[in-house]
Amino acid sequence: MPKREEALTLLKAYNGDALVTHGLAVEGTMRYFAKKAGEDEEKWGIVGLLHDLDYEKYPEQHCHKTAEIMREHGYSEEIIRAIMSHGFGFCTDVEPLSKMEKTLYAVDELTGLITACALVRPSRSVMDLELSSAKKKFKDKAFAAGASREVIQKGADMLGVSVDELIVDVIAAMRAIAPSLGLELKN
Repeated sequence: MPKREEALTLLKAYNGDALVTHGLAVEGTMRYFAKKAGEDEEKWGIVGLLHDLDYEKYPEQHCHKTAEIMREHGYSEEIIRAIMSHGFGFCTDVEPLSKMEKTLYAVDELTGLITACALVRPSRSVMDLELSSAKKKFKDKAFAAGASREVIQKGADMLGVSVDELIVDVIAAMRAIAPSLGLELKN
C-alpha cells in the first residue's frame, strides 16, 4: 500500500485547497474511528484522505475515476471498494458493508457540516463546538445545505449509533487535528 505522504501528494495533484482540507478532515476522523474500533489506522486514514480524489477534476465520474487512478498507483481493491462505497445511492451501487466502509459513508458529509458549524462560530474553531450547537445546525436544512442529513442519518443507522453519538465522535476527531484544518483556537 502506498504511504500516507504519497497519498497526500496524489490528492494535491487532483484537488485544490478546499478538497485537500476536506480530505484531511475525513482522514483524521477515519483514523479516530479506526483507533476506537481497534482497526488499521493507516488504511482507514488513506481511505478518508483519498475518498474524493477525483471530485474536483471529474465530478461526473466521481468515485469511478478514483478507482481507475488508484489502481494505476497500486492501491488494493479493499481500499478502492471502500472509496466506491461512499458514493452509494448517488454515483455508485457499491453498498457499504465493512465497518470501514460504513464509517466513511457516515462521516464524510458530517465532517463538512462540523467544519461549517465551526466556521460560523465567533472563534472559527472546532475546539469550543458542542453537540447542542451542532445539533441545532443539523436540524436547520438551509445551513450547509450540501451536507446531506439523510446520508448522515443513514450512516449513523448503518453503524448502529445515534446521530448525536456520531456528532460527538466526529467533533472529538476533528479537535485532534484542528490545526491542520485551520480550526484551532486562535489568540
